[in-house]
Amino acid sequence: MSRVGREGARAALATAVILGIALAAVIVVTTPWTPLPEPVGGHSPVDPTAGLSPEQVDRAEAFAAALRPASVASLLLGLAVSALLGLTRAGGRLVRAVTAPLGGGWVWQVLLGVLALAVVGRLVTLPLSAYGEVVRQRYGLSTRSWGLWLRDVGVSTAIDAGLTAVSVLVLVLLARRLPRTWWAWAGAGAAALVVVGSFLWPVLMEPAFNRFEPLAAGQLRSDLLELAEENGTPVEDVLVSDASRRTTALNAYVSGFGSTRRIVLYDTVLDRLPDDQVESIVAHELGHVATDDVLAGTLMGALGAGAGVAALGWLLSAPRLLRRAGADGPGDPRVIPLLLFLMAVGTLLSTPVQNAVSRQVESRADVRALDLTGDPEAFAAMQQDLAGSNLNDPDPPDAWHWLFGSHPTVAQRLAMAADWARLERP
Repeated sequence: MSRVGREGARAALATAVILGIALAAVIVVTTPWTPLPEPVGGHSPVDPTAGLSPEQVDRAEAFAAALRPASVASLLLGLAVSALLGLTRAGGRLVRAVTAPLGGGWVWQVLLGVLALAVVGRLVTLPLSAYGEVVRQRYGLSTRSWGLWLRDVGVSTAIDAGLTAVSVLVLVLLARRLPRTWWAWAGAGAAALVVVGSFLWPVLMEPAFNRFEPLAAGQLRSDLLELAEENGTPVEDVLVSDASRRTTALNAYVSGFGSTRRIVLYDTVLDRLPDDQVESIVAHELGHVATDDVLAGTLMGALGAGAGVAALGWLLSAPRLLRRAGADGPGDPRVIPLLLFLMAVGTLLSTPVQNAVSRQVESRADVRALDLTGDPEAFAAMQQDLAGSNLNDPDPPDAWHWLFGSHPTVAQRLAMAADWARLERP
């Protein structure tokens, strides 16, 4: 590597470290590490059954036992295939081969290469995905036909591949035009993309999978709109999603910003939960809006994206790594399989940190929901109904929860609600 190349690699590494430190600082400062004070006498005990019946607990644990091995196998298999294509010349040959009929131009190599790699990755893990769907259907959680399941797989793969292809195309273009500083421009672009995507994703992508209708006028609609006003986060509409086409699970969320902000209820929620529990779910989601959780998450995502691209700038300057992939540099389309593998590894390594932050943020939203509704009984009943319907394991293994748990367990949430009640009603 030339002296200029070594200086560029050091600059990329230094930038990655600085942005990583900034990200860590934002996480430490903005994460609600203590969402609720400890009541006098200590925290309420955590009931590992979360008050569910033995039959419900057994069913949830059996569902998890059937699904978890396939989930882990799919993750490891996808990573192994990505490593095989990224750390050998096989991936580069595939990128070249798919564009040979079109003359092999670098733009086509990037676009069709990303598409081919996405399809290969999806096909390799498709049997495990199909098994997971079989399990969900067996336990009554999925209501999709196999035709709809294939459609969803195809649409999600196409969206992911399309967005990735455009992003990688810009990265390779920058690397070809600005070989010394491409990673800085690409990092800034990745951070900007996170911000824009955070605002546009709910409006542009949600309709690709569901249809939405306004909730009919009535007491519940009025109560939800009033709840949003009381929260200081007024919404434009209350919509109902046709989730029952795909699942029996219960859920609700708030999406959009400003004039596009709306409450979205699964139709399954309206069919199976009383109004006070629906209000408790929505109050939780409004809690995220009141504390700007999306904005904080967007800032973290932007810093993480910038740090990640800078780290790629350092890694893709390593001659040994490039030789393994059969690529001449970050501007060579044959680097794409290596690039996607490094991104997959980075995502996997960051997942436990993201989930640790998410669990604390979700706990704060629970507290906000209790503050808004003042009804811990409805909150507890709602959590138990959601756990029973969604087949949530009330007390998963610690290692699994640490790695993959983005929310507190049902048992933990009920104990927190009991703490809130003790603090409010001593």
